[in-house]
Amino acid sequence: MESPIQLTEKAKLEIRTTLEANKIPDTYGLRVGLRGGACSGSFLLGFDTATEHDQTYLVEGIKVLIDKRHLMYVIGVSVDYEDGLNGSGYTVSTLDKPIK
Repeated sequence: MESPIQLTEKAKLEIRTTLEANKIPDTYGLRVGLRGGACSGSFLLGFDTATEHDQTYLVEGIKVLIDKRHLMYVIGVSVDYEDGLNGSGYTVSTLDKPIK
């Protein structure tokens, strides 16, 4: 099944590096979802294990977990990793607009 989200090359590299450096087991995946309500919520990224509510996708060898209840809100998002003067971290964007 095709993933509803995109991971940039930088994000994939950082995810793989984090998984290896922290020896995170294969049973974990990158959770992409929402924290809070759909209208006032913020995006959630983290490593977690799958639950009965999740849909699991494989994006170039990276397991991505999305709660089925959040799926409609994350379709089309792009996850990137930035490393700059203001710090480093993941960014999520939709329709070419970054969401902080």
